[in-house]
Amino acid sequence: MNTLPAQVIDLSVTLSEQLPCAWPGHAPYVHKNSSWFTEIGLATGETCRSLGPYQTNFMILDEHCGTHVDGPSHFIPPAGSGLPWAGPLGEVSGDRLDLARLIGSAAVVDVRSLGGHTSLGFSPPITRSHLESWEGDHGPFRAGDVALLWTDWSRFYAAGPKGRRYVHGPLVTKSSPGWPALDPEAAIFLCERGVVTVGTDAPSMGAAQGGAPVHREGLSRGMLFIELLTNLGRLPPRGALFIFLPLKIAASTGGPGRAIALLGQTDPPPS
Repeated sequence: MNTLPAQVIDLSVTLSEQLPCAWPGHAPYVHKNSSWFTEIGLATGETCRSLGPYQTNFMILDEHCGTHVDGPSHFIPPAGSGLPWAGPLGEVSGDRLDLARLIGSAAVVDVRSLGGHTSLGFSPPITRSHLESWEGDHGPFRAGDVALLWTDWSRFYAAGPKGRRYVHGPLVTKSSPGWPALDPEAAIFLCERGVVTVGTDAPSMGAAQGGAPVHREGLSRGMLFIELLTNLGRLPPRGALFIFLPLKIAASTGGPGRAIALLGQTDPPPS
């Protein structure tokens, strides 16, 4: 008999022009109406046109906006380019990612204690010792696990002044501490354990003071990084099934999508 999940947990942030969903310096997120049900007046004195009895909107969306995956080509140049770190993985675009690697048993690592304990503009490192400590409590990471780093940084994913703590303060103005970030040695440790996908509820897997090292070490090994998750505190350390499905964008360096977790199972309702 087939079974259905007892609970679906949404792990994706909301995209909005009022929320800090875009990386500073990248194309800002834009969401505008292109057709409403009828002609209506706008505050500018113009009208919103109607193309028919329906509503639709358009977006300007950076590949790394909102909850998204970093594919290898995000930091790994293609082979033959002559650039540092170049290799065959530089040809693996977002539409070619192995979706099986984006589905797996969630291993939720609580690193909330690291938040806010560094200098302004600097991220505290999530180290191998933090991961080994988690293994001491919950058993070794297993091949195919999806490691989810619960920093609780998504509490700053908000509109208005509070939202500036999310990424603008640590990265742009250096006016607040950075989010906890995976250090390169810890990424290599997870890869050696057979963990190829790592997620975080922070704006980047890399540190505010320099995100390239961990991305290069991880993505050059075929790892995938999922950033801007939320609600990780609703998951147990083990026992949830993690799923992320990105948009299928040709020649992309990754892409936004919807992340969920399935908790428990129950029999399906009678037909």
